[in-house]
Amino acid sequence: MKARLTIWILGIIVFIIPFGAFAFYLFYEKNFERLPIYGKIEVVNGKKKYHTIPAFTFTNQDANAISFNDWKGKIVIADFFFTYCPVICPKLTSSLKRVQNAFAENKNGILINSFSIDPQRDDPGRLKRYAKKFAINTHNWHLLTGAKKEIYKLARNGFMIVATDGDGGPDDFIHSEKLVLIDYQKRIRGYYDGTNSKEVNNLIHDIKKLQHEN
Repeated sequence: MKARLTIWILGIIVFIIPFGAFAFYLFYEKNFERLPIYGKIEVVNGKKKYHTIPAFTFTNQDANAISFNDWKGKIVIADFFFTYCPVICPKLTSSLKRVQNAFAENKNGILINSFSIDPQRDDPGRLKRYAKKFAINTHNWHLLTGAKKEIYKLARNGFMIVATDGDGGPDDFIHSEKLVLIDYQKRIRGYYDGTNSKEVNNLIHDIKKLQHEN
């Protein structure tokens, strides 16, 4: 009897406790571990200075000026798209609608910015028709257009969605399936494949993490 009890206790020590500890680690990592901060880190006066999205001002689907000042107090999800894109961009839009719907009760704390990489054709009128076509709720979602050079500079140097060089000229073209998560301090906290359902689920989960981050 004592031998069986000893074996049972040893079994708990050898198998159950390590498994429980690993399960707790996974739970902690998923729900409480802080998200990474992307971009170059500088040390200024002994303090870390993280990469942040630089200032910008573009025009939305209602011909209103939208700047990064509108991000104050909000978590931002951004993508780079164009309305004539036949396959990837509709998928990105669908994924962003999932994200928007997931936070419908807290829509004032979440902001979506979709930057057109084809601003010559995507004027405000075209963006407004795109929003109507895909039934986009523009209460907290801006489809943005502006000078191509400025948008491409922001995509490369601000959001860092591509590693290629370019000047935003007539022959320059960038496109990405990435959705970018920006925190309250305008820092990049995650990249997600907007065509992948599991990664969109991860994005939704990570937004919830940011909402509770100190």
